[in-house]
Amino acid sequence: MALEEFDREELSERDKGLVRMKSITNYGMGVFLICAGLFFLFPTAKTAPFINKYDPAMIKLFSIICFIYGFFRIYRGYKKNYFRDR
Repeated sequence: MALEEFDREELSERDKGLVRMKSITNYGMGVFLICAGLFFLFPTAKTAPFINKYDPAMIKLFSIICFIYGFFRIYRGYKKNYFRDR
């Protein structure tokens, strides 16, 4: 059997459930991280005194990292490429 034949192999019901669960988890975590990046980039009046204690450059860097990782998690949930080693 060639490697291409393994890629076309059907997933079992258990594996389909795992893929669905991981995909939903990745979507949820991606949205959460993007919201966290927005929270740190644009603090509200109640949270600004706590966030302004820290270096503004580090806060912006952290929010950018949250955005990048959040979009990556959403992309990974969209691609659903979880069983590459099988």
